[in-house]
Order: sequence, then structure tokens, then C-alpha cells
Amino acid sequence: METECTYSDTIGDAIDASGDAVYDWDLRSGAIQWLANACDVLGIRDVAEIGQAEQYLSRVSRACIGELRRTHTERAQTGARFTCSYELRRGDRSVIWVEDRGRFVCSPDGEPIRILGTIRCLDQSRPGDMRAARQVNFDDLTGQYNRGRLRESLEHAIEYALRYESTGAFLQLGIDNLPLIHDTYGRDIAEQSLVAVSRELDRSLRASDVVGRVAHDQFGIVLSGCATQDVSAAGEKLLLAVQQSTVMTDKGHIPITASVGAVSFPDAVRTSYDAMAKADIALEKARRSGASSFNLYNLSEQQMADLRDNLAAAGLVQTALRNKSFQLYFQPIVSATDQQPKYHECLLRMFDESGTLLPAGEFLPIAEKMGLIRSIDRFVLDAAIEELSSGPDVSLAVNISSLSTTDPSWLRALTAHIKERENFAQRLLIEITETTALHDMKETTRFIAALKEMGCRVALDDFGAGYTSFRHLQELAVDVVKIDGSFVKTVEENANSQLFIETLQSFADGLGLETVAECVETKRIAELLLRYGVTYMQGYHFGAPTANRPWNPKAPALQVVPKGATAEQFGVQKRNQPTLPAGGKVISLVTTRH
Repeated sequence: METECTYSDTIGDAIDASGDAVYDWDLRSGAIQWLANACDVLGIRDVAEIGQAEQYLSRVSRACIGELRRTHTERAQTGARFTCSYELRRGDRSVIWVEDRGRFVCSPDGEPIRILGTIRCLDQSRPGDMRAARQVNFDDLTGQYNRGRLRESLEHAIEYALRYESTGAFLQLGIDNLPLIHDTYGRDIAEQSLVAVSRELDRSLRASDVVGRVAHDQFGIVLSGCATQDVSAAGEKLLLAVQQSTVMTDKGHIPITASVGAVSFPDAVRTSYDAMAKADIALEKARRSGASSFNLYNLSEQQMADLRDNLAAAGLVQTALRNKSFQLYFQPIVSATDQQPKYHECLLRMFDESGTLLPAGEFLPIAEKMGLIRSIDRFVLDAAIEELSSGPDVSLAVNISSLSTTDPSWLRALTAHIKERENFAQRLLIEITETTALHDMKETTRFIAALKEMGCRVALDDFGAGYTSFRHLQELAVDVVKIDGSFVKTVEENANSQLFIETLQSFADGLGLETVAECVETKRIAELLLRYGVTYMQGYHFGAPTANRPWNPKAPALQVVPKGATAEQFGVQKRNQPTLPAGGKVISLVTTRH
């Protein structure tokens, strides 16, 4: 006993000497236990002041709370260690930088239940790092998050709400009379008005709320932990705060009015893009009602029914993710001249609960609508990398969603995969859709540049299906253009399809781009495309998607038997009609290939 006491005292002395505050955070109850030295480290009188999660998080700088939540979200499921830095308000109201090191503890069934960690005060702030961060993440005028950084915080807040079964809201606040202020008083006063509104938002919101400037006259606000029934009250509070904003001119005080549109999550929306779109719709409706109006986006009865169906389908996708009930199929992309495979495109299939194999078109739209697509993209990337390891002659094409193009963790995962694997990058063709490219040209261009810097090649998929101009091809700097199958299928009899393919091929030749013709199903079409000069072809004429690995005929097909499926059920049933969810129908799906 004496030895144990001495040992315990030694540990306590060591912790005191380290200057670290040690905590044990119960994720289920929200209670945080601290060692007594936390009072000295964090400048508080009693650890009870930060004994609950909301108490501690309220002290974290609003500019940093999103990053802290993101770190927690990324590491929670793996039980991995994490390190992050953020600004923290001490008991005396002073603000310091702290370094938070910890790890998640999970229950036997994989549920995160605790965080064990330490908080260390940093002696110096990091002005250089902060300047760089502000340039990338913050609005120059107001100092709030810019649109991109706010969308990232919103995405993490939605993920957090889904994981921990909580609720939140996204509000979009537009200044009603800013154009009039600009025309009457000039640009300087208009900018002062924006700053004044920004300042009032800071005063009115909780420390855990996140604010960003999303447009010239609009702010976005992420309210985590906000019940649906409280959203209207929060919106009215913000309207009142704006009315209290003060901007003085030589002609006196300028009144400022605003309108607010809001949407709750995750019951009404499941992705950041959807949340921003719905909040914008709500804001426009509020503005039509007159100045200083509030509108909460509400789903119609049909939309509610669609959502219930989509939620049921999303449950099946989540189950498949947990059980890894997916299978990769491979379809060759052949050289137009010698018809030898250059790449094999990775196409995903999923098993439902009965063991039936579903094509991508039955589950990927649901996964994208419900915010699950990034996990699927990561699964496909990991599986593709494993296949590249099987031999130096394997080259694969991998599709990713629009959400993954803006997800730094996907790029980090790719970097980690190829960092120590020679020639892996050169054997990867990353495919992004035309729609993805159009959504945010600036972000897409940056993403493509990062891929090419690693050594990967990039393809623009389904070109011609949307509204991408030939000018965009030059701006995006892709390596390959995939011609949408609707033009290829009709090239024999449709003069417009012939003209489109000929024009695109000529433009691609001028830019040094390669082309892939999709959906080549007959010898005659292949012969026509060869005359037009396309580089590669893909379609059933050259091979249907197969679970067998064509580069290794002796290897068995990649098969993952889902839990509960019988051997007879596995991989042999064909589907004629979509059945997600069981007994219902899939509603409001976007068109998805393969």
C-alpha cells in the first residue's frame, strides 16, 4: 500500500510539473472530470465551471470550434489519437492558445464513449500560422468565416448531429437595405454596416455557434445543439440584434434591417450543400414577406414521405458500410487502335440484407443525398489501392463524388496510400463528373491540381451531359475527357451527336487531351469512333463489368459475403426493379451511372 501511495503521488507530481490539464470526457453524459491542476492551467476557481461539455466548449473560440468538432468527428470511430490547437477563454476572460491531445475510447461494439486527454497552454500564439489561416478561411472585411470554411463547419455539424442523434439548424441572414445604403451613402458606409451586423451577431450567438459571410449581403450561421422548436426563436433573436446595429454618418444613425431563412438538420437536410440551398430558399421567401421577416424551411407532406423512404434506404447503406457488404466490379477501358485495356474502371455494387446484389444506381443517389457518399468513396479508394498492389500492370479508374472533392481527409488518405508506393499514382485515373466540376470551378480546379501534383491523372466524366463549355476544359486542366454515352449511343443516326463528338475530339486534340467514348455497344459504333479519332473506348462491346480481376484470371472474384446472407443468395440474384427501401420506392434520385 505504501508503494502504491508513493507511486500515485509521483504521478501526480509529474502531471503538475508537466503543466498539463488532464481530463476524462464522458460522451454519453457530457460530464468532464478534471484533475485539480486544471484550475491553475486554465485560470479558473473550480473545475465545476467546466464540468460539462457545453461549459468547456463555450470557452472555445468561435473561429476554432468547427476545427475541434471536425477533429472529433474524424477520429471518433477509429479510437485514434488526435492533436489539435485552438483559442480558449480563461477564467479571467483572457484568451490563450492551447494544445489538446487525446484519444477516443470505444465500447466493445465500436461506439465512442469517452475521450481521455490533456490540455497544454502554449507560451506563444502563432502569428504566421494565423495570418495564413485567415487568408484561406476568413472574410477580409468582417473577420468571419468565408463561404468555403463555413460550409466545412456546417458539414461537420451535420455529421456530428447524425452520429450523436442531436439536432441543429443553419440560418442565412440577408441585410434587406444594404443596396440602398450603398447607393445613398457609398461603399465605405455599406461596409461599415456589414461590420456592424457582424459584430452584433457575435454578441448575440453562443460561443459554440459558427458565423460566416456567404455572399455580399448575407451571413450564414450554424447552430449546433438547437432543437427544431427553438429555431424560430433563434431567428427572431438575430433579427432584433441586427436592428440594434449602429452605423453613424454625418446625417445621423442608419437603420439596418434583415431577413432570415432557416433549415433544421438532420431532419430536413443531411448535407451542407442541401442545407445552404434550402436556407437560401427560405431566405428568399422571408424577403418576399417584407423587411425583418423570418422563414423556416418546411417539408411538404410528399417531401416528408420521400424523406422517410430515403431514410430507410440510407439505413441499408449504413448497414452495408458497417458490414463492408460491397463488391468491386471492373470494366475495361480499351485503346481505340488495338483494343487492349489501358484502365479498368472500378464500379461499386452493394448487397442488401437478403444478400441480393444491387447496382450503383440503386444506392449511390441515396448515399449522396443522405451524406454517406464520402464513406463510400473512401471504401472504393482503399479497395482500389489494394488492387494496385497485386501487380505493376494494373491501372484503375476510380469515381469520386462532389463531396469528396472538397474533403481534405480524402486527399490525405490518397497521399498516405501512394507516399511509399512507387508508381501507384501513375496507375490511378481519378474521375469527377461534369456536374461536380460546374458546382464550384475554383474548388474543383484546386482539387485537380493537387491530384496531378501527386502524379495521378484526372478525367472529366460524362462530358456533354451538363453545361460545361469547351472553355472549361482548358480551365480545369484535366488529362482525359469521357464523352457522355447519350452521344455515343446515337452517333450512327444522329447528326448532332456526330458533330458534337467530332468537335470535342478536335478541341481535345488541340489541348493535348485524351478522350474516352462511353457506352460503346456495337462494332459499327466502335468503327465510327475510331474514324473520329477518340483515344479510348468503354462499353459492353469490349466487356461487361465483372467481379473477376481481368489482370489476374487465376485469382477468385472479390467477394464479401454480407452478414446473414446464405451461400445461395450470394452474388447470383438479378434485380429488375429497385427495392430500396423494402416495400417502398426510392424518391427524388439524381441520375447515376452504372
